[in-house]
Amino acid sequence: MIDLDADAAELLRLGTATLYEASRSDCFLDAAFRPAWDGAQLVGRAVPVAAQAGDNLALHHGIAAAGDGDVLVVDGGGAPFGYWGEVMAVAAQARGIRGLVIDGGVRDTVQLAGLGFPAFSTSISIRGTIKQWPGTVGLPITLRGRVVRRGDVVVADRDGVVVLPAERYDEVLAASRDRAEKEDAYMARLREGELTLDVYDFRRLGAPVTPA
Repeated sequence: MIDLDADAAELLRLGTATLYEASRSDCFLDAAFRPAWDGAQLVGRAVPVAAQAGDNLALHHGIAAAGDGDVLVVDGGGAPFGYWGEVMAVAAQARGIRGLVIDGGVRDTVQLAGLGFPAFSTSISIRGTIKQWPGTVGLPITLRGRVVRRGDVVVADRDGVVVLPAERYDEVLAASRDRAEKEDAYMARLREGELTLDVYDFRRLGAPVTPA
């Protein structure tokens, strides 16, 4: 049983880069996903939502379907519309929803920061949306080549976003802890003046051509 309440602080301390590297898989989302405000970070269970470009009705249904500890992960087709803003963030927080990751735009970024509601999007846009197609909620989606399923673990910080398959969560967390411990040892050696070439044994990969 995944206990994100117990693990959230550790996951954020480990960071998305370490989690990705330790996973030995392509669990990262495209680099276009960026925090809507500086300092935003989140950990939660994915609730996938598929919306039509320029239509945010599916996101309203997503708020209704999600609950405490969840993160809405939305396929908005990458369209630069303001799918999400202050009103929806307040409604989401009241349900315990921990954040938003969307291939599309958000707005009201100052207000989102003031609320402490973490949002990661591929654009910031004030352009309004329609409300016609209810979309899908809870079914798997694909975000720029990455499949996201309900219950997958989402971790996002300033470096990026990772989506860890629920069935691999324990394995990846253990591998991330091991990697962080090894990196601490490497850092100690580097602070003593050793070169990265020696700490990581890169010399065996060959030497560059240099002037005679």
